Amino acid sequence: MHLPWRYIPEVLTLLVAVFVQFKLAEWLLATAHAQRREWLRHTIRLTALGCCVWLFFGFAFSMPAHSGLLPSWHWLTYLRAGAVLWAICSTGAVMVYPLWRGVERFNPERRRSLLLLRDALAVGPIVAAGYGPFIERSRYRGTEIAVIIGCVILLIAANTMGMAARERVTEIAVPIPGLARDLDGLRLVQVTDIHLSAFLSVKDLARIVDMANQTRAQIALVTGDIITGAGDPLEEGLRELARLRADAGIFGCLGNHEIYANAQEATARMGSRRGIQFLRGASRRLKFGAATLNLAGVDYQKLRQPYLCGAERMIVPGTANVLLSHNPDVFPVAAGQGWNLTIAGHTHGGQIGVELLGENLSVARLYTPYVHGLYRSEASAIYVSRGLGTVGVPTRVGVPPEVSVIRLCAT
Repeated sequence: MHLPWRYIPEVLTLLVAVFVQFKLAEWLLATAHAQRREWLRHTIRLTALGCCVWLFFGFAFSMPAHSGLLPSWHWLTYLRAGAVLWAICSTGAVMVYPLWRGVERFNPERRRSLLLLRDALAVGPIVAAGYGPFIERSRYRGTEIAVIIGCVILLIAANTMGMAARERVTEIAVPIPGLARDLDGLRLVQVTDIHLSAFLSVKDLARIVDMANQTRAQIALVTGDIITGAGDPLEEGLRELARLRADAGIFGCLGNHEIYANAQEATARMGSRRGIQFLRGASRRLKFGAATLNLAGVDYQKLRQPYLCGAERMIVPGTANVLLSHNPDVFPVAAGQGWNLTIAGHTHGGQIGVELLGENLSVARLYTPYVHGLYRSEASAIYVSRGLGTVGVPTRVGVPPEVSVIRLCAT
């Protein structure tokens, strides 16, 4: 069967993780305890095989095309995500093991420093895996439990992970050439990539909506991926999103996970009943004083297919034209068509990122140059939000979730 090119990174990662399980088993079998006990050797071999099966399950059903095949049981979701977390932790252990074995060859003074380095490297993947699911992915929460767990983990990781406090609501000013006076200072609040699932509940979404409402924006935007897969609480999520408060109303576009869940029509229909207008190749002209904002939206634009076919017909000359597109890769095409601003999500900001020389590096950079933040191309701009939820592995490291407030300003 032909393997889609976009799954090659997952397959390569799986192969590395499987190799790691056999390497771990090999090292454990060589220990004195295993050499003396036959039952322990059998246990190690069976555990290694069990881990491989677990990893195959976790990686296979983390692929969007397969995730909808599973029953909507939360314990299966945790089992799937746990496989990815175990791959991270076990790979970290294998990377550290040679240093672990080599420490004894050094003199006592140097050995002490190497022991500290060894222990930091050994605990790093585990701390990152724990920090991501319990703290960083839910940074928008204000619960006491999150604060307590966060303090404990941050005390361990502060010197090695470089985590800094970040805002829960991100506000960005977007200059637009020729912006009408009555649109100067207009605020749009964006909620995206919610991914309602076992890892982000409707109760969590209610807190997010409350945060968004506190921004007092004039337009509310929902830019796709409300759910992760079939069986997730789409209707309950739309009910919460309908509580968004904005003078001009609530508008949105659909993401790729609405496609995976076969829920595009249901999302648009149920959203419309609740006052959420999903713009599916359509536009709305919104009046603010004497000025008009032309707001348009498109369904998720699939990779390796022509982007924004016919979208240029929705542009209104002489107004500010804003496009909602879940996929940020459309930006070069959108800029060429004449859209002043594109608002997107999809990337989760990479979900796991590392700060290096002022740059946030993540796997998402292998897929798109538009990972997070504001990008410009001559008179056009795009803002890509980090979003709120997670997919695959329920973790965020260095990429906290955000509610975005986009403020238009004249240049």
